[in-house]
Amino acid sequence: MRRRCLSLLLLLGCFVSPAFAAAPIASSSPDAPATQAQIAALQKAVAHAQMAGDNAWILVSAALVLLMTGPGLTLFYGGLVRRKNILGTMMQSFAMMGLITIVWALVGYSLAFGHGNAFIGGLEHVFLHGVSLNPDPSYAPTIPEQTFMVYQLMFAIITPALITGAVAERVKFSALAVFLTLWSLLIYCPMAHMVWGVGGLLNVVGGRWPCLDFAGGTVVHITSGVSALVAAIYLGKRSGYPETPMPPHSMVLSFIGACMLWVGWFGFNAGSALSAGPLATSAFINTQFAAASAALSWTVLEWFLNGKPTALGAISGAVAGLATITQASGYVQPMSALWIGLIAGVVCCLMVFKVKKWFGYDDSLDAFGVHGMGGTMGALLAGLLASGSINAVFGTDAAGHARPVGAVDGNWGQVLNQLVAMGLGWGLAIVGTLVLLFLVDKTIGLRLTAADEHEGLDVSQHGEEGYEFIA
Repeated sequence: MRRRCLSLLLLLGCFVSPAFAAAPIASSSPDAPATQAQIAALQKAVAHAQMAGDNAWILVSAALVLLMTGPGLTLFYGGLVRRKNILGTMMQSFAMMGLITIVWALVGYSLAFGHGNAFIGGLEHVFLHGVSLNPDPSYAPTIPEQTFMVYQLMFAIITPALITGAVAERVKFSALAVFLTLWSLLIYCPMAHMVWGVGGLLNVVGGRWPCLDFAGGTVVHITSGVSALVAAIYLGKRSGYPETPMPPHSMVLSFIGACMLWVGWFGFNAGSALSAGPLATSAFINTQFAAASAALSWTVLEWFLNGKPTALGAISGAVAGLATITQASGYVQPMSALWIGLIAGVVCCLMVFKVKKWFGYDDSLDAFGVHGMGGTMGALLAGLLASGSINAVFGTDAAGHARPVGAVDGNWGQVLNQLVAMGLGWGLAIVGTLVLLFLVDKTIGLRLTAADEHEGLDVSQHGEEGYEFIA
């Protein structure tokens, strides 16, 4: 029976891989023993099939994450500003798609994922040296390293683009481009290395303070959200804020953008499994559940506070849930994801409607209220709710049982690790952003003149208008 099953597998292998079709067949008899060459060919065919499947999923996920920036974030942010600023706002995100790609290829990828020290990667991959079409077992053993590189690039693109929401309608395009490029190199890359890089201080595998960050809640949302708050305070309020009403000029554009962000987030979270296996399924489901429950809780709370459920509130809630589940997406049960989303919708809604008003800062499009606070909550909730039954990231014991991961498993020490990661993320973002803002401000100048701000970004910065109305 064993020989017949093996023969059947060999026959199926011929259809899986064309290369296997040429493998030597010792005998046509079903009872003939398989040769070593046949077994090796079958193993090669299986490995090839796995790489093809995983590679296809990660390439699709990379495209989905890029979709989050353009057109997702560009439409979401573009619709939320006043009409005179739509092109300027969209250009800020679009510029990151070009600038960060170049910087990533030159040195960014090496600083984030090269073999350096606990805080920053080395220079081994400058100009993508050594980044081949073969897998790097240190990061993703079943996909080409170039696939891993370009997937991580999409995260590096959207992270600085998120900051633009806090300083919308009042910053020079040239200054912002320089600031965000430097920010990517000096804040994003070190944080990415500490959390995900080999030997990183916060790496969940072997780090001094192993941090649970499955898809970038700490690397992406804490760093960008906190930096957004710092930038908003440093620049000061928009002219006329808060006395002059500044409603979104097109909720339709923002609605479409938010829906694209929701769809793209499946690549963001489920793609971070770096394979097309069950872990990607878990992250996919958790992403959907958290977004839905956060949209619900934000809408209900806003309905209670303001008397009506708004479209802006619903889409803001969904984005808050997506930002908050990011760390935990590959570590928690689906019901935990629902709770994370419900908490995210309530807390982020209060940040936008109450806390921002209390402190009086002008976070134009609520980048801190949604991403900074969502990422901070997500880090803590991941430490509380992570389950070894979903992701045995700390291995198994002698009996083969998954070691405790989060507090629900009995590993309360993980909460401390999450707090350390949160503190490092906040500290690096605050100090680094202040230094970079000061340097750019003193050399180029950050703030628009009063005349340019009144005229709008479209005309003053780009010499064109988003809408042409012909009489």
